[in-house]
Amino acid sequence: MKEKKIQRREFIRKGSFAAGAATSASLLAACGHTSQKKVELPAYMSKKFEWKCVTVWPPNFPVVGESINQLAKELETMSSGRLKIKVYGAGELVPAFEAFDAVTLGAVQMGHGVAYYWAGKIPSAVFFAAVPFGMNAQQMNAWLYYGGGWDLWRELYAKFGLEPFPCGNTGVQMGGWFNKEINSVEDLKGLKMRIPGLGGKVISKAGGSSITVAGGEIYTNLERGVIDATEWIGPYHDYLMGFHRVAKYYYYPGWHEPGPTLELFCNKKAYEELPDDLQEMVRMASYKYNMLMLSEFESKNNEYLNKIVNESEVQIKRFPEEVIHNLKSIAKEVVEEVANADPFAQKVYESYSKFKKDITAWSEISEQTVTQYL
Repeated sequence: MKEKKIQRREFIRKGSFAAGAATSASLLAACGHTSQKKVELPAYMSKKFEWKCVTVWPPNFPVVGESINQLAKELETMSSGRLKIKVYGAGELVPAFEAFDAVTLGAVQMGHGVAYYWAGKIPSAVFFAAVPFGMNAQQMNAWLYYGGGWDLWRELYAKFGLEPFPCGNTGVQMGGWFNKEINSVEDLKGLKMRIPGLGGKVISKAGGSSITVAGGEIYTNLERGVIDATEWIGPYHDYLMGFHRVAKYYYYPGWHEPGPTLELFCNKKAYEELPDDLQEMVRMASYKYNMLMLSEFESKNNEYLNKIVNESEVQIKRFPEEVIHNLKSIAKEVVEEVANADPFAQKVYESYSKFKKDITAWSEISEQTVTQYL
């Protein structure tokens, strides 16, 4: 009996070995067979695309410029090298404010910036970026993604051969750096302030002067008194610019840009030539960095406001209520002028205004009632 058991085990062992050997031989034969025949990928997976992306930011500009560099790397990784994007900072390939035209003409395939930079040629573009006393970042995203805003944006940009995507937000900005204390509406008269866009028009209507100054010249002009005040972004970037060393007062809130949306825009023809999966990757990357940039701004602004307070003698001040109400009244006039510029601008304004009214009512009984106790 013992001998039979041993023989049985031996049979099973040998049989298993033989079966395994046969299987291995079959696999090796199969591998040998396929190695002689080149595997053909679907045409859409074998084609590679090399794009150029121009931005309105200086090369490697903190947060926004760095994020677009990372977005390009991630798209290359996700696509297994099928979509490669070379990112150029402002001036490296085209000047900052020529990015829109460069993508429209197809000289490059992608751009990153802020829609209000194109307000001179497209008045209604401002609604997809920032409106004085308008919606914050969270509300802007809600309007764009679920309130019809993005559809209107795409309709507008299609006229210029572009496909736009929300891609970043600075969050609410600060009101600006001042070497002149603002105690009343009268203090705005004669004020020379570096502030672009609709905010600049509001300051001008309030009796001040909106001055256009390149980013690299702001510090010197503020130090020498060429300008009395400037807005930039928020504590993180403002600290890096060194404004706390040449200005006395840091005002809030940032009424002029409560939640500016940044944009990724593609040449529409180039975008539509991408296979469906690559189009979706671009779309998903814009979603990701729309959230990541805002989160990074929130984190760093918190940290660097503390650094400004602890490392300087700057006074953090709130605009007086009288000043805020006056600016809001003027801003309403300025925004309505933009809305009346053309029928499409009026269409966008109506959508934006209705959504803002509704979501503000919700905010008043949700977040605002909670934050007052925090």
